[in-house]
Amino acid sequence: MIDLLVAGGGPAGLATAIHAASAGMEAVVIEPRALPVDKACGEGIMPGGVRALEALGVRVGGRALNGIRYVDGRHRAQAVFSDGRGLGVRRTELHAALARRAAEAGVEILTGRVGEVRQSTDAVTAGGLRARWLVAADGLHSPLRHSLGLDLPSRRPRRFGLRRHYRVAPWTDFVEVHWSASGEAYVTPVGDGLIGVAVLSTAKRGFDAHLARFPHLLPLLEGPCAGPVRGAGPLRQRARRRTAGRVLLVGDAAGYADALTGEGIALALASAEAAVRCLRAGRPQAYERYWRRLSFRHRLLTEGLVRLSGHAAAARLVVPAAARMPSVFAAAVRALQ
Repeated sequence: MIDLLVAGGGPAGLATAIHAASAGMEAVVIEPRALPVDKACGEGIMPGGVRALEALGVRVGGRALNGIRYVDGRHRAQAVFSDGRGLGVRRTELHAALARRAAEAGVEILTGRVGEVRQSTDAVTAGGLRARWLVAADGLHSPLRHSLGLDLPSRRPRRFGLRRHYRVAPWTDFVEVHWSASGEAYVTPVGDGLIGVAVLSTAKRGFDAHLARFPHLLPLLEGPCAGPVRGAGPLRQRARRRTAGRVLLVGDAAGYADALTGEGIALALASAEAAVRCLRAGRPQAYERYWRRLSFRHRLLTEGLVRLSGHAAAARLVVPAAARMPSVFAAAVRALQ
C-alpha cells in the first residue's frame, strides 16, 4: 500500500507529491493528460508562490515581476511588491519544471483516471491502487469533489476566462489589470518577447470581441498571436469542506473564487504543503482550518473586487479610487504577497 495517491498532475497535484516524497512518503500521481498541460491561466505568480517553488527545489525561467498595476485608460495605480519579486511564466514551462522535480524526488506519475473512490478505516482505493491517503487535485471542476458530495452551488453570476499570447516585447515589468465596465484584461509578461492576455467577464463572447472593450490596450498588442485562445469557467467554485474521510482537496478543487487577484498558483502551492503537513501529523481534519487561514485574505479581497466588477458604475470607480488612495492599494497588494 502506498502512502499517498494524488488525483491530478497539475501544479497543485505535483507540488503535493513533491512535498510528500520529500517527507519520506511514497507518492503516486494519476493524470489523464500528457505532460506538460496547457490551460487558460493568467500565468503570474505572486512572490509567495515564487518562494514556495524555490522551497520545493523547482527551477523555472520566466520574467521577473515587480508589482501590480491597475489601468482604465485615463487612470492608473500601481504598487511594488515589498517582499521579493513575482514571476511571469508560461503555464507549460511551470508544469514541465514541476514534473521534472517530481521525477527527481522519486514520484511516480501514471497516465489514467482515478474513477470510483472507495474508503475504509485505514485506506483509500482508487484508480486500481490502494493508498493510506488520497489528495484530489483534479482541477476547477473536480470530478472527485462532485462524487464525494462536496460541491456547493454558486448563486452569483458566472464568470469566464479566456487567454491568448502575443509575440510582443513586454512594455512593463508589472502585471497590468486593465478595467472596463464589462470585465478585466489581465496582462502578464512571460518572456522577453512574449506576453499573455487573459480576459475575465460574465459575458460569453469571443476573445477579440472582449478585447474591443479595452481600446487603450489594443494598440499595445500589434504583434502576432502565439498559440490558440484557451478558456476556463465558470470560475467560481465552492466546496462544503476540504476533507472527506481519507480524502483531501487541494488547489482549485478545494474551491475557487476568481482569477482577478492572480493568487491561484501561490495558494495551490501553500495548500499542498499544508495538506502534506497534516497527513504527516496524522491529523487530516486540521487541514480545513489551515486552508481557511491560508486563503482568507485572498477570498476576502477577491470576492470584494468581483462584486465591484459586476456593477458597471462601481467598476468604473475602482482604478480612480486606487489612484487616489495609493497606500490602501499598496496594502491590498501586500496582503496578497
